[in-house]
Amino acid sequence: MFGCIVAGRLVQTDAQQVANDKFVFNLPDYENVNHVVVFMLGTVPFPAGMGGAVYFSFPDPNVGQVWQLLGFITNEKPSAIFKISGLKAGEGGAHPFGMMAAPQAPSVAQVGVSVESLDQLAQQTPVSSAAVSTMDSFTQAQMTPNPSEMFVPASSILKWYENFQRRMAQNPNFWKT
Repeated sequence: MFGCIVAGRLVQTDAQQVANDKFVFNLPDYENVNHVVVFMLGTVPFPAGMGGAVYFSFPDPNVGQVWQLLGFITNEKPSAIFKISGLKAGEGGAHPFGMMAAPQAPSVAQVGVSVESLDQLAQQTPVSSAAVSTMDSFTQAQMTPNPSEMFVPASSILKWYENFQRRMAQNPNFWKT
């Protein structure tokens, strides 16, 4: 149902289900991770009117596990990038994971996804330091419409390429005629 990418190097799709509506990923060596991507696999959508609140938990020797709301994913927004490197101890708040047992290793954090109603998700406030800009200013500048340029959808190019491959397989000399 969910996947998690840790800093572009570790892809996990084997979330541990800890309750009917709660899933957890263990993140080893989290101290060396800046960003986490949480995404839906596309195999099972959320039920109508539901989405997933995304939480991050790390071990704090003073207070135990600290859970912080990062944001959410939905069927309409099936992935999100979160910055976890700037999160601070003691900034956790109310969370749906209760008193879950913490991982035994001191350098293991967790990402949790809690399936909740969209109305409930809209009322929650993520920790501000977890927000990540979806596009940098360079990308935005590159996407500014220019009337003298024409943009071709990538799907059109892909369709052309697939047709080309199919025709080449049928007749390697088709392009000569």
